[in-house]
Amino acid sequence: MAALVAWELAARADMISPLFFPAPSAILATFWRMLIRGELVVATGYTLARLSAGLLLGGALGLVLGLLMGWSSAARALAEPVVAAVHPLPKLALLPLVLILFGIGEQSKVVLIALTAFFPLLINTTAGVRQIDAHTWEVARHYGARGWMLLRRVVWPASLPLVLTGAQLSLNAALVVTVAVELLSAQQGLGATIWLAWQTLRTEEMYATLIVIALVGMLSNLVLVRLEHRLIPRKRKDESDGRA
Repeated sequence: MAALVAWELAARADMISPLFFPAPSAILATFWRMLIRGELVVATGYTLARLSAGLLLGGALGLVLGLLMGWSSAARALAEPVVAAVHPLPKLALLPLVLILFGIGEQSKVVLIALTAFFPLLINTTAGVRQIDAHTWEVARHYGARGWMLLRRVVWPASLPLVLTGAQLSLNAALVVTVAVELLSAQQGLGATIWLAWQTLRTEEMYATLIVIALVGMLSNLVLVRLEHRLIPRKRKDESDGRA
């Protein structure tokens, strides 16, 4: 709060350039004006649509392949070299290749977002399955758990904490790449709004859009935390006991 007050006073006293660092009051006024006119609502809608599509596509593939790699040593041996080779590559560096393969429309943007969301969920899901101890597997099989029942009753509950951690990492990484892709190759969306504001030196609009991106990230992570508490009530109890 003190930093915001200092920023406000410095901008009003022309101690810093109001062109590049407009006063927080001016940013909030611009934020409200863009919200009322619907500009931020439309831009957020485009961004959330791309983000959701990429998360669903990449997350679903990462979850399924992660369960398979964690369960099967043969699948893990086959897929691990490919994952180790592709995962470290900056996903934005793959944008030209994705554009060649999928064109310059929405499809290429969603594919790049999906690729970003894929790896964190894949790696965390694989780790979640692999951390199940041998004794648990033996007991489950002793009681006749096989196939779908083994997955539903043992593998999924035991790996769920790491799966949800992977989902949170996927969400955060996918949001960053969504905005970055919009900065580079979109006409609509929060990233495109930031780029247009910068090109026209309407910096209040740039900062206002950054506020929206921060809010989207905070609310999305809050939803995942709520989901985690609902699906893993034991963890919520442990956290409450720790605070006590």
